[in-house]
Amino acid sequence: MTLIAGRYRLLDALAEGAAGIVWRARDEALGREVAVKEVHAPPGTPEAEERLLYARVEREARAAEAISGPGVAAVYDVAVEHGRPWIVMELVRGLTLAETLEAGGPLPDREAARVALGVLTALRAAREAGVPYRELGPDRVLLANDGRVVVTGVATGTSAPGDAPDAPPPGPEGDLRSLGALLGRTVADPRSGPLAPVVEGLADRDAGVRAGAVRELERVAGAGERPRGEVPARASGRPEDRKHDGADEAAGVRGARTEERAAAVPEGTGPRRKGPRRGAVIAAGIAGLLVIVGVLVWQAVRDGDRGAGPGGGGASSTAPAVPGAAGTGAEEG
Repeated sequence: MTLIAGRYRLLDALAEGAAGIVWRARDEALGREVAVKEVHAPPGTPEAEERLLYARVEREARAAEAISGPGVAAVYDVAVEHGRPWIVMELVRGLTLAETLEAGGPLPDREAARVALGVLTALRAAREAGVPYRELGPDRVLLANDGRVVVTGVATGTSAPGDAPDAPPPGPEGDLRSLGALLGRTVADPRSGPLAPVVEGLADRDAGVRAGAVRELERVAGAGERPRGEVPARASGRPEDRKHDGADEAAGVRGARTEERAAAVPEGTGPRRKGPRRGAVIAAGIAGLLVIVGVLVWQAVRDGDRGAGPGGGGASSTAPAVPGAAGTGAEEG
């Protein structure tokens, strides 16, 4: 099998297009699989333009080695073989957006917005590294098996239709126009659906309108999240939701108990009064005891005047005769 730069062994072709072929290869030095982009000029390109194209690709590919971020396939190395640049990149496993759309049709709006935001992050990272993206399409966006949205083909020499090989790169507004066109091909209804204002706004000449379109894209991508402070109808099963739902449920129980206590008090009576204080209870007890002692003394004096023991007019029992007490047996003869 072909060995590039004495190190990268080509195994099989992964994709082929106008700008070249992407190979699955093995880095013999590090013992890992990589993707190798074989760049070639489109058929019929004049020789002078071909040289300019290869020079630009090599320059931008070397600059792309500085790009960091999960949204861009990392560039590991750039080799020149047979007069053409070969770009050694991270091998990302997954399906392209084009393959996904072909197999399952347009994406749901929220998923399409999530993919578009991932692409936008990659475009910004490439621009910050000085390697603006020149052409964007569903075949250049990978939906990786690990959940990432990865843009491939950065600095691979593809120019926008009609551009010369040495044409200056597009500005930031060009990135948003390309993103809007990609988004329009991803959703079912780009003209009147929820993302229609985004598709239109990303292509607007006014920077404020474009910025508003990006904010709307972020809103749609996060539309399934619960607004802060909203009490959910039921727990989703996630640990963080269970924690919040438990707090909300406890608050509801406390509120119900408060309502029960309020319902126990007749309307218009105001708060329930506190019970008598301890000192007042003791004083009332002592007063009652003094009354009883006084009655007993009075009864004893009266009985002494009449005489004690059996016989006429004597009490039939030695139990104290407390007025009103039941079962005392106190009777007068």
